[in-house]
Amino acid sequence: MKVAKTIAICAGLWLLTSCGKQDASSAKAVPPDPSPKVQVTKVVAQKLSITVHLPGEIEPYEVVAVFPKVTGFVKSIAVDRGSRVKAGERIAQLEAPELIAQRSESQSKLQAAQAQRAAAEAKVASDEGTYEHLKAAAATPGVVAGNDLFVAQKALDADRAQLKAQQDNVGAAQQALQAIAQMEAYLQVKAPFDGVVTERNVHPGALVGPAGASGAAAPMFRIETLSRLRVVVAVPETYAAGVPEGTKVDFTVPTFPGRTFSGTIARIAHSVDIKTRTMPVELEVANTKGDLSPGTFSDVLWPVRRSYPTLFVPTSSVANTLERVFVVRIRDGKAEWVDVKTGAAAEKMTEVFGELHGGDIVAVRGTDELRPGTSVSPQQSSGK
Repeated sequence: MKVAKTIAICAGLWLLTSCGKQDASSAKAVPPDPSPKVQVTKVVAQKLSITVHLPGEIEPYEVVAVFPKVTGFVKSIAVDRGSRVKAGERIAQLEAPELIAQRSESQSKLQAAQAQRAAAEAKVASDEGTYEHLKAAAATPGVVAGNDLFVAQKALDADRAQLKAQQDNVGAAQQALQAIAQMEAYLQVKAPFDGVVTERNVHPGALVGPAGASGAAAPMFRIETLSRLRVVVAVPETYAAGVPEGTKVDFTVPTFPGRTFSGTIARIAHSVDIKTRTMPVELEVANTKGDLSPGTFSDVLWPVRRSYPTLFVPTSSVANTLERVFVVRIRDGKAEWVDVKTGAAAEKMTEVFGELHGGDIVAVRGTDELRPGTSVSPQQSSGK
């Protein structure tokens, strides 16, 4: 029994020694790789062509708050909210009794001035005849004294000056009467353009006056052009370049789910608002059927274009820290940080600007854990 136990113990020790030697030889055969594996992809150079959703607001092509040009009482109103009007159509009639009195006074002044002019003309004709007779008689020596001819000439000159003054008075009286007639014409409130009355604030008997006058806080009417609309879009400065006037742009409105409308870029501000960093752009929209209403918000499918190629990397490649925005470029098996500025996003790709070139190798996942100078083992991403 003692011999058997001794043999078993020796066999066990031999097995342990053999296993240890095999493990050591295996460890020496496969040395560990100190370089971390990093999924990489190439920087792509291409022209940007995407569509982004931007909020817009529908506005009437023309809108005006109608105030009367003179103060008066509303005599009658021919339209109401929702009425369609034509340019020059009378929409209200005012009355102002004081204008009637002023017109009568102006007519009396004109008639008086005309009578004075007629008297002056008669006196000029009479004195002119007397002067001509004296002048003819003065041709015979001794018949007419020279002083009498001189006095007659001066009287004629004075009469002509008086006639000129009376003619000026008649002209002034006529202008005053025309001004009163013009003021009376202003008692008819007319539509300045074709449109729809969207607001009415007065009724017959109300006292109204020009904008800024006492009691004229609100306009009589508000008229808007609805057959032609503007869609105002605040385009971020990142998307403001590369889309010229005349480009067709689609948009949708909550009122008609699933329906797409279109407009044409008609006006570009060409100046960025420093407060919002956006550029106002107007689309011109035909609304002949009247489906769209001013004041409605819209979802504009804004086209973003670049006329030249720019660089793109996967969105996940862009790393953000409190101090910088960068991508991790892999060069000669080592990581390096390249500062970039981001532009537009196209699907899963992001436009970047910096010291990069098309074809550069960057890490698919940008992270500040991958420090500059770190040796890496690049692995081509299956997505690229």
